[in-house]
Amino acid sequence: MTAMPILLAALVIGYLLGAIPFGYVVVRRLTGRDVTQVGSGRTGGTNAMRAGGMGAGVLTAVADFLKGIVAVELARRLAAGQPIQPWAEALAGAAAVLGHNYSVFIRFRGGAGTGPNLGAATALWLFSAVILVPAGLLVLLGTGYASVASMFVALTILLIFTVRALQGLSPWAYVLGYALITAVLVYVALWANIQRLLRGEERMVGPRARDQGQKKTDVQKVGS
Repeated sequence: MTAMPILLAALVIGYLLGAIPFGYVVVRRLTGRDVTQVGSGRTGGTNAMRAGGMGAGVLTAVADFLKGIVAVELARRLAAGQPIQPWAEALAGAAAVLGHNYSVFIRFRGGAGTGPNLGAATALWLFSAVILVPAGLLVLLGTGYASVASMFVALTILLIFTVRALQGLSPWAYVLGYALITAVLVYVALWANIQRLLRGEERMVGPRARDQGQKKTDVQKVGS
């Protein structure tokens, strides 16, 4: 195959894999609920947890992570040994995030892209996960906002691959064809969340959400 068909195939494969709405499927099978009608309406792990509980959230997060890995690995094999291989890998990863956020299977609904973004980054450089997963969890636990953690992860991925490209450790295709594109996709998907953050109306998750709920309860008791 010549370069253009390979790149097009990588894009299509990445998009279709990313578009598999695991959160929708998992929540529907476990609870019968439509995750797009609950909470944020997204299909990612956080909203799957809201709709179906911790098990649904974890299953969704793992599946979304894996589809990012598989998209890049399939593109790697498709373009193996060819000069355009880095671009095929990068574009497949970006397409997986695009598919996740705008799935053709559920009327172009989807998530914010964090799961497949983490998976694709890990497939492009294995040690990305060692940095991104604990750092993302710390931001999530520290702020209580899944949207802030997602934006942090997207920017950190861009920083990682930019630094590696400057050092000659990875190709610029990973920056321009993947990390920059996915950062834009994540921020566009989270634009409404950014507006709520600025207004102080964003939903919290995890321990911070419970603490916030307890504070509100205490205030109500004092005022009653």
